[in-house]
Amino acid sequence: KPGTPPEKLVGGVIGGSIVQGVIRVGDEIEIKPGIRIEKPDGTVEYEPLYTRVVSLRFSDLEVKEAKPGGLVAIGTTLDPSLTKADRLVGNVVGKPGQLPPLVNELRLEYKLMERVVGTRELIKATPIRKGEALMLTIGTTISLGIVTHVTKDEVEIKLRRPVVLLPKARVAISRQVRGRWRLVGWGTFKG
Repeated sequence: KPGTPPEKLVGGVIGGSIVQGVIRVGDEIEIKPGIRIEKPDGTVEYEPLYTRVVSLRFSDLEVKEAKPGGLVAIGTTLDPSLTKADRLVGNVVGKPGQLPPLVNELRLEYKLMERVVGTRELIKATPIRKGEALMLTIGTTISLGIVTHVTKDEVEIKLRRPVVLLPKARVAISRQVRGRWRLVGWGTFKG
């Protein structure tokens, strides 16, 4: 708030689940892909954020370290405007320099379901086609992509928004069915 004395200022808070490792108060962290930056020439880049953990909370309980399991709120030294309104949804947090690189194109080993999920009538899931738009859900990240190559059990997709993928990450695959995104399959990240 305007007029808040400096000693009472609080940094932005990010929330999520710890998948692996331990995070402690005082740790330096990297947040990827970070913030979206539009260049004057119209291109878009993502810049990772670097910050320090100043607090950890599970519900109303403040702790000094957090391990996998449950939701955790990570208090940081980030400007709160960067964390408000879910601006960092889909980002991954890790130790600086230890997160995988951003991925703009990916290859999945995939399986289609026999039927589309979420429709009143039974609709058979048709094979994935080159040029088709798919919506991929990876953890809390959602990214649209276009199929660039497809075989019976592998698909290559060019993403509209880059993502951070851990090796063998699982991905939910949805496609437009009668004007709505519907779950049709799943895949495992191959590279």
